[in-house]
Amino acid sequence: MTRLAIYLQDAHPIMEAIEYVQYAESKGFEAVWQADSRLVRDAVVPMAAFGACTETIKIGSGVVDCWTRNPARLASTFSTLDDLSPGRMILGIGAWWDPLASKVGIERNKPLGVMREIVTAVRSLLADETVTFQGDFVNLDGVELDYVYQERRPKDVPIYIGATGPKMLELSGEIADGVVLNYLVSPEYNKKAMQSLEDGAARAGRSLDDVDRPQLVVCSVADTREEALDGARLMVTQYLGQQPHIMKASGVPESLLEKIGEVLTWPATHEQVEAASKLVPDDIVQMICAAGTPDEVREKVAQYMADGCTCPILYPLGPDVKMMIDTFAGWTP
Repeated sequence: MTRLAIYLQDAHPIMEAIEYVQYAESKGFEAVWQADSRLVRDAVVPMAAFGACTETIKIGSGVVDCWTRNPARLASTFSTLDDLSPGRMILGIGAWWDPLASKVGIERNKPLGVMREIVTAVRSLLADETVTFQGDFVNLDGVELDYVYQERRPKDVPIYIGATGPKMLELSGEIADGVVLNYLVSPEYNKKAMQSLEDGAARAGRSLDDVDRPQLVVCSVADTREEALDGARLMVTQYLGQQPHIMKASGVPESLLEKIGEVLTWPATHEQVEAASKLVPDDIVQMICAAGTPDEVREKVAQYMADGCTCPILYPLGPDVKMMIDTFAGWTP
């Protein structure tokens, strides 16, 4: 059966999200990925809730950032999550983005070097090692996860890097267990991303097949194409204005990004997003989303898989989340 995952951000109350995760688990979904979404919802709390209320589904952070959690605390957090749901947790970590990072006082200097240091240190701590590390960003002096009342054991928590740009993709191919490929990108973007991952993997004596490649896919499914497109349009508009680096990677015209940027401020209001959404044509929504009838969204997701995605992480934006889950349950492209 095709590997499938569901992605949750902050659109649903947590108790409702738990129900969707349980439903996805019952339909054979492999994983749920929970975002650290803007400054709305922390990833760790719902991840713990999902772990406590399910039996088999894997639970990933999609993604936490590498700047605001000390690596020792990051390791202890995911060690604790593994205690709750052994062997089911995945640490997905990314380099965050501006202007959000700069607005809270984070200067994203040398993100590639910082990511390498964080992944190296956290992996060693989770492996039950004593870590001394003197880097540009990470400084640890004989640090370990100092269990006193619990069983001391290595924690089975794979580390995935959320990457968009070619250099971060190369680093992911070199050092990570997997990469979380971004959403709102075109299938053509995936082809270039695979080459970057392969180049990085080669540096570590690995192949592309050694790197898992789940991918976020905005998925809006409805009975009519118009309803589905409208379900995704606000999300697309928000990202056009607030994360243009992703949009540029997808080939969205610079002129459209500029128009959207004139309407949206930070943080954007719902009224601003609605006003800017009127500038976004259907073809842009369809280029970077799986939006439409059940047959149309399955066809688009199959294209992402053909271009390198190993497990679609479906972000439900349509009016009926369970309908989206049912659309893919048992599906083989």
